[in-house]
Amino acid sequence: MDIRRAKADQWGEAASMALLLWPSHPKEELEQEFQALLQNPDAAVFFAYEGNVLAGFAQCGLRRDYVEGSSTSPTGYLEGIFVLTGYRGRGLAKALLAECEKWSRQKGCREMGSDCALENRESRQFHLHSGFLEAGRIICFIKDLED
Repeated sequence: MDIRRAKADQWGEAASMALLLWPSHPKEELEQEFQALLQNPDAAVFFAYEGNVLAGFAQCGLRRDYVEGSSTSPTGYLEGIFVLTGYRGRGLAKALLAECEKWSRQKGCREMGSDCALENRESRQFHLHSGFLEAGRIICFIKDLED
């Protein structure tokens, strides 16, 4: 296993991995997002390699607005983490998270936040096993104003 920080010219690989995690997002939108993100000093993407295979990624950043349960700012935030199915259970996600935590500490953070959908049991278990504490639950609403 080899964990490496993504370089600015690796936005395509980052977007491809992100598309596996967030398949409902348009590919072009993710590509544009990662082109900008990989040049942003307040964000980082890490890749996990098994041999020559890009097997996983993690995206983290700094949040200066309120983060549920946090008491400091900025707060490191795990925006997303994904490992290909065939490579799960090998510690790649744990290693990716460790790099995000290290990066966040280097940026002056004392806390790390994250979130997942209520129904995503696998992600919830990963977070709990990784030392995160549940800080709250929300239900999001939307109302159409075009009536």
